[in-house]
Order: sequence, then C-alpha cells, then structure tokens
Amino acid sequence: MSDVRHVLVLPDRDAAEAVAGALAGRFGTEEEPAVVREALAGDDDAEDAQWLVLVGDEQGRLDAAALDAFAGEWDGWREEP
Repeated sequence: MSDVRHVLVLPDRDAAEAVAGALAGRFGTEEEPAVVREALAGDDDAEDAQWLVLVGDEQGRLDAAALDAFAGEWDGWREEP
C-alpha cells in the first residue's frame, strides 16, 4: 500500500470546512481530512490565501476526477501531487 494523499484547493475557509465535512458522506472516507490555510507566495493579506483539504487515501480507492468535480462544487479543484 502506498500513502496517497489528495489535495483539494478551495477559495475560502467556509468552502474548505464544508468540503471536509461532506467527504465522508460522498466518498465514505474514514480518516478526518485536514483543513490547512496556505498563504500565496508574497501575500501578507489574509484574503489572499487558499484553503487546502488534505484527504488520506491509503487504499488508493478515491477517484481523482470525482474528487476534482466534488471540489468544483465549491469553486475549488484537486491539485495534482
């Protein structure tokens, strides 16, 4: 088994928290996803930040395209590792 981690990029904290909360219901994930704020390079303004949802997938069973579409429901996307 490999340690697969998906990174979903969201525009704001509310969207990131909504995605994190809805993952288990939509995809049956068991691990609690991590919500992380990432400041954009060179930006000090809190408004200029992306929010990441880190999703563990040790079994490698989550479909990348489905996760991308799911994040898109909140104006986000799945980042390729």
